[in-house]
Amino acid sequence: MLNKAESAPWRAKSACGGKNAMTMMSADMLEKFMKDVFIGLGVKDEDAALCAGVLITADKRGIDSHGIARLKNIYYDRIKEGTQKATGDFEILKESPTTALLDGKDGMGHAISKKAMDMAIQKAKEYGTAMVAVKNSTHYGIAGYYVMQAAESDMIGITGTNARPSVAPTFGVENMLGTNPLTIGLPTDEEFPFVIDCATSMAQRGKVETYNRLNKKLPEGWVIGPDGLSKTDASAVLDDLVSGAAALTPLGGIGEETAGYKGYGYGAAVEILSAALQSGPFLKMLSGIKDGKKVPYHLGHFFIAVNISSFVEPALFRKTAGNILRNLRASKKAPCRDRIYTAGEKEHLAWQERKKTGIPVTDKTIAEMKVMRDELGLAGGDF
Repeated sequence: MLNKAESAPWRAKSACGGKNAMTMMSADMLEKFMKDVFIGLGVKDEDAALCAGVLITADKRGIDSHGIARLKNIYYDRIKEGTQKATGDFEILKESPTTALLDGKDGMGHAISKKAMDMAIQKAKEYGTAMVAVKNSTHYGIAGYYVMQAAESDMIGITGTNARPSVAPTFGVENMLGTNPLTIGLPTDEEFPFVIDCATSMAQRGKVETYNRLNKKLPEGWVIGPDGLSKTDASAVLDDLVSGAAALTPLGGIGEETAGYKGYGYGAAVEILSAALQSGPFLKMLSGIKDGKKVPYHLGHFFIAVNISSFVEPALFRKTAGNILRNLRASKKAPCRDRIYTAGEKEHLAWQERKKTGIPVTDKTIAEMKVMRDELGLAGGDF
């Protein structure tokens, strides 16, 4: 943890002016700051480093909705208010050679999730395929982090999690499902793995938060109101999602014409796997409110690891996967489009760029960083 005698290592220069001003900060500086914040909250050093690592991985990959911008309102505030524990030593409730059920004890979701995927990988090394479920957990950051663990071990990784209700079912307007990502990662012979990491809704709450920080209107079809029409005021939507006066739409959008039922179905599948495998809370039970008071979310996650060597030589798998992706990118492009991307490529390119430019941080996030710095008594500095 930093002390007041140290100079702040996260200083950076302003990148632009105006109401949406950004300051570019190095990934190392931000990661150290986040680790210090977690330690200041009472998180164990090892877990603090892991949590900061998950968050900075989001920023490195251009997923600004899940990095430093979420440090205060998702983790800092929840630990402070007592709805999440800084130290929640997990417990193995049930285990077989290829499965396990863990209790996260409402501790840091990143820490229990890393351990769960590690466990799945180790079991899959011996038995080919393994699945680990987690109960009583908290927000675990970007799901892609955990499937990349598997890809680095020459395995296929799959994970999903439920979340606080914010998505309406097709033909509905009430927020029932979480944004419930269904995430898959696998190794390739390219510089980066294939990683499809996205919500089963058109957008997720973090994306709405990003639009709000940038004072931008939401695209039509992302959010539905009680009247069945789109809502585009990001600030109002954040309040309405809490009060129930708005809901995110499932992947595909409003109704069936644009196949919203597909996102609805996948989201429901993730909800069932996240809750039913561990007999945990689901849908409205995950609101974080009980009898008018804030309570822990008790989220559920699942992690699957598939050992590629149980089927084929990993090098051959990586080559075939890479050939498929290269063929997709080389296919005929739409007018005015000079490039086709495959999953994980944009995130890889974002990190190559941000290694040089730094991570863009909004003025609002910097203000939150100052609050955390001052409340925890960390080293001063001009953000």
